[in-house]
Amino acid sequence: MNKKVYAKRRRQLMRMMNENSVAILPSAPTLVRNRDVEHGFRQDSDFMYLSGFNEPESVIVLIPGRKQGEFVLFCRDRDPLKETWDGRRYGTEGAIEHFDANDAYPIDDLEDILPGLMEGRESVYYSIGLNHSFDKHVLKCVNDLRTQSRRGARVPYEFVSLEYLLHDMRLYKGREELALMRKAAKISVQAHINAMQVCQPGLNEYELEAEFLFEFKHNGADWAYSSIVGGGENGCILHYTENNAELKDKELVLIDAGAEYQGYAADITRTFPVNGKYTVPQREIYELVLEAQNAAFAKVKPGNHWNDPHNAAVKALTKGMVEIGLLKGRPIQLIKDGSYMKYYMHRTGHWLGMDVHDVGDYKVDDNWRMLEPGMVLTVEPGLYIPAGTRGARRWWNIGVRIEDDLAVSKDGYELLTKGLPRTVDEVEAVMAG
Repeated sequence: MNKKVYAKRRRQLMRMMNENSVAILPSAPTLVRNRDVEHGFRQDSDFMYLSGFNEPESVIVLIPGRKQGEFVLFCRDRDPLKETWDGRRYGTEGAIEHFDANDAYPIDDLEDILPGLMEGRESVYYSIGLNHSFDKHVLKCVNDLRTQSRRGARVPYEFVSLEYLLHDMRLYKGREELALMRKAAKISVQAHINAMQVCQPGLNEYELEAEFLFEFKHNGADWAYSSIVGGGENGCILHYTENNAELKDKELVLIDAGAEYQGYAADITRTFPVNGKYTVPQREIYELVLEAQNAAFAKVKPGNHWNDPHNAAVKALTKGMVEIGLLKGRPIQLIKDGSYMKYYMHRTGHWLGMDVHDVGDYKVDDNWRMLEPGMVLTVEPGLYIPAGTRGARRWWNIGVRIEDDLAVSKDGYELLTKGLPRTVDEVEAVMAG
């Protein structure tokens, strides 16, 4: 992403901060997988959003109105020996040259320099409690300032949660962000199509998962979250991730998988027959879920509230379940008393962006948030009927979820995940080749 985009974000954030304040944001830590093996590094989304700097052991400090420059970056020094083992580093000079930091200092000097940057500032924007290890560094710097009060050092008197401002900014996607999300969605769509076309009885769930990993990596992307590939009864487990069971004839497979491209996620779910043909009971449930998704789609537009798509989906699902005999009673009452939750126990969507469950409040002043252009959300109704469910033997082990990604536009929405089959006929046609 262009450096100017990051600079614009930093300026916007600093305009919203209190006068005479400072913001502090640490990078993500490295995480050990086991013994000498680390998980692949993934930068903290807030940190990446403001800087584009993709190294651990780094800290952003924003100081509105500072004459010497408002953007200070602490990072690792260049070290030829360590870079031979662990990869290249930008160092302080690279932080200034490539990321437009006004000043850059070695991370080892943080506790010596940060107190001076905080001195005289009334407010510190920092999210206490999210990074317990770094909390200690910040509090030590404050306490160091307190010991210097006799010489006139002014200590900040309040801490303000940084995410209160930053996450509201991230909720609204700009032109550059939407372009990356379209790319993530396009890669994910093709991966889902690939899985449909290779699927057949006798394959293992992890073989379909491999189709996704290949397509993601082949296109310069990675997984946005651990893929769910649940065949048969496993499709009724909402967060199933073992992905190690054999796919059986006449069963469904539910796949929830999405790519992350240059820091932005897609999130897609499709449910299709292992043998390429839906049975009548499978078709009944699938088309009911699809009807609910279409009802939710119709509510995604500016001026409606966050909860409107969910309410529309619940209404369609409950009415449909009564019609096919899965529930008994009046839909209005079944919704009121929550009876539908026996088969539909989750919400219809979530914000989507740099994080698959992206940041941003769903309520403002205790009211559901109004949808506005630039917001991106998922729409993912489902029904789950595990074996043994009383009064539902016809649909045992049928779990169906259909999930797509929508960007709220000026007139309605843009379907980011277009091109991926949604109807029964479309899915069967793709699987038939």
